[in-house]
Amino acid sequence: MPNTYEVEGTSATALFTLKVYRGEGACLLAMNWKSGEPTKDFVGFAIEYQPPGSTTFRDVPNRLAFPQTDGEANPATLATRLSPIQKFRWVHFPPAVAAPGDFVYRVTPVFMDPAGKLSYGDPQQASIDLQDETYPGELNVAFTRGFVSSQAFVDRFESAGDISTLLPAKADDGLKFKPTHPKTKEALNWMGFEAARAVLSLLDEALKDPSAKVKVVAYDLNEPDVVARLEELGSRLQIIIDDSGSHQPATSAESQAAKRLTLSAGKSNVRRQHMGNLQHNKMIVADGDQVKAAIGGSTNFSWRAFFVQANNALIVRGAQAIAPFAEAFDHYWSNTSNSVTEFAKSGSAVWLDMGLANIDAKISFSPHSKQNAMLAGIAKDIAGNTQSSLFYSLAFLYQTKGAMQDAIKGIIADPKIFSYGISDKQVKDLTTGVKSTEGIDLQTPDGNVVPVWPSMLTKNVPEPFKSEPTGGGGTRMHHKFVVIDFNTDSARVYLGSYNFSSAADTSNGENLMVIRDRKVATSYMVEALRLFDHNHFRVIEAAAKNSNQPLELALPPKAPGDTAWWEEDYTDPRKKRDRELFA
Repeated sequence: MPNTYEVEGTSATALFTLKVYRGEGACLLAMNWKSGEPTKDFVGFAIEYQPPGSTTFRDVPNRLAFPQTDGEANPATLATRLSPIQKFRWVHFPPAVAAPGDFVYRVTPVFMDPAGKLSYGDPQQASIDLQDETYPGELNVAFTRGFVSSQAFVDRFESAGDISTLLPAKADDGLKFKPTHPKTKEALNWMGFEAARAVLSLLDEALKDPSAKVKVVAYDLNEPDVVARLEELGSRLQIIIDDSGSHQPATSAESQAAKRLTLSAGKSNVRRQHMGNLQHNKMIVADGDQVKAAIGGSTNFSWRAFFVQANNALIVRGAQAIAPFAEAFDHYWSNTSNSVTEFAKSGSAVWLDMGLANIDAKISFSPHSKQNAMLAGIAKDIAGNTQSSLFYSLAFLYQTKGAMQDAIKGIIADPKIFSYGISDKQVKDLTTGVKSTEGIDLQTPDGNVVPVWPSMLTKNVPEPFKSEPTGGGGTRMHHKFVVIDFNTDSARVYLGSYNFSSAADTSNGENLMVIRDRKVATSYMVEALRLFDHNHFRVIEAAAKNSNQPLELALPPKAPGDTAWWEEDYTDPRKKRDRELFA
């Protein structure tokens, strides 16, 4: 199969190389100087793109500018031909990625003379198809935006209304909440991105196919568009809804949803369950004459999962692909005593091939027994078989001791392997002193784990940036995935609702998948990078705020001893590895 997910610029005269990697609704551009180091007057890259069907290049904007003569930060968002990107890689989200055809990217090196005049070198250009589905008709990876706390959200939506007009304050109010934001439809579509659309689209497919039977396992269930579609299915729906903890009371959104669905689907088609601790699956199976598809992954059917958190959903199609999901549902359904032992003995608690023609994809469902547990094997794979790189996005990793944390710490200590990671963490905000689950741990390539506090995510931003909304309290980074060796033939991704913990392995109801495929691994690698870079920039913003300095682009060195912006990328071993790995 041709490589359509990684393309290169072909200019022989350009001073640098260019690689473009296909993500989901996004792409990663990576640049590297061809020979030696750049000259001192090199001040970054201009990035432009041409959408399918267009003959005009559009500028990618930069929020950073060169210092102004009056010492103030430039409040304008400028084109990168005037405010170049001072990085050797960049994740770009173009509009309308579902449009057929190639996006064309043109990247140009920018130089500045002693008088401050800009000049431009020969560009690199590359074309890449960012089609909406990863493998059309077989498998699709979909992500939520996860960027409520961002300048992009502020620019598009905050001036039109407060975040409270878009999102309910409490999960249990979700089914009755009506957004009043003047840009509600546009904002929720932007926030939910591909994952929210994928969930709703599958339910719409099932509604249009009168022969389709739909089986659902839900943990959080408070998103009204999902519940309304489930109601429309009537008796064609069978659903299991978690009843653990806060989901148990009659006032919970889950209990409200169960009551409504009992009326529409019938009492015999609605079950409550929590297995050993939680029924933590987020799963839909639609089986009919026109639609045969299933969804797994980390995306709950809730306001927060769709519109605030970083989440993923994986959709597979075909009778053989959905069979493991349907069989697991039946094993959960028949387990009326919530018996971990009973489920662990079922045929769903082992690795099952999804039978996709072009992709090596397997799935297993928890809870497992000690004999068929998966966690130790995944940790062993990471610790013993990672050769090139490791990317992960795992909730509460550094607060969950055990095999997974030990394996990742071992990889971090290996200088030959490049690793980036992001994890949720409960922290005490250094500014307010308030404990919050909005904290994030970033594991940087230098081996350090850097905490990002809520104030860094929202209010602690210097000029020319604007304060950002929080999106409410609670978990922000809800992914559960690990990408191993994305750039090799052994590339693989572990993902699902599974939190890579003992509870997920041997107590909770979960889905866990392993996809051995470079295109899928590349999609998750790009997602890991964009989340890491977005949150790591908050650390940089906070440092600038604390030092009362605006964030600006670096000018070329003028005095002896001054360094160019790019020199660390050639002298720091970890940054050098970053530059070389992608480009």
